[in-house]
Amino acid sequence: MDCREIERSIITTYRKEIWSRFAKGVKEFDLAEEGDKIAVCISGGKDSMLLAKCMQELQKHGSRRFGLKFIVMDPGYAPANRALIESNAAHLEIPVHVFETQVFDAAFSAPKNPCYLCARMRRGYLYEEAQKLGCNKIALGHHFDDAIETILMGMLYGGQIQGMPPKLHSTNHPGMQLIRPLYYVRERDIVRWKEHCGLTFLRCACKFTEKSEEKEESSKRLFVKRLIAKLKEDDPNVDINIFRSAYNVHVDTLIEYESGGKRCDFLSRYNARGRGKDEDSHTGD
Repeated sequence: MDCREIERSIITTYRKEIWSRFAKGVKEFDLAEEGDKIAVCISGGKDSMLLAKCMQELQKHGSRRFGLKFIVMDPGYAPANRALIESNAAHLEIPVHVFETQVFDAAFSAPKNPCYLCARMRRGYLYEEAQKLGCNKIALGHHFDDAIETILMGMLYGGQIQGMPPKLHSTNHPGMQLIRPLYYVRERDIVRWKEHCGLTFLRCACKFTEKSEEKEESSKRLFVKRLIAKLKEDDPNVDINIFRSAYNVHVDTLIEYESGGKRCDFLSRYNARGRGKDEDSHTGD
């Protein structure tokens, strides 16, 4: 399928599943604003490549005027993997800017938590390169499924309740923001689009997966993905309910939470409100 057909498929064949949800997220969260210069970060996978095409279409047809740069960080890819990224970008008419780092080598030599270190280092390099190009935002290809998996992973493995927001301010790069325009788009629909277009994209290409196929199979995120799929067999709305839980947080029922860098514990809040006042809205003893 040629580039024009692929572009049309996003706004016609997959209008409801992809384009409308993409546009909803951009509009609801003000992700692309007048005068922005956005660096779309391309890893070579299906998500970031779709994001790049959606952002191109938004720039063409949207009401707001903003600039785009498409940046690819080569953290130490095998030559065949980099070639696949560049080939796909050319086919999809995405003018990529490639820059090189040694992230894989640095993360691979770390004594522990190499995946966490790799992710942090990649994010930092992307911010820095985007700033050099005059951008004020970086756009990542995280989608609906990433958001709900992050919520569960935080609870199961991190002992915390934490979401994946659609945008955030960088703490280490003043003036920079991170946006996630595919926030409402489901992974299954991205896969269907990719297969419909006959495209083959890069999967995880780090040294760990090259050395051991079991690494991906044993990952916590993959376990959570499979757990959600299993739960959906009994209740098809499980994933939607997990997503909506981030919209319906009743903080007064939590033992402790953090807001604006300040810890708010239950007892202090309870005493401040006056003993007994909470019982009016609950049944029980």
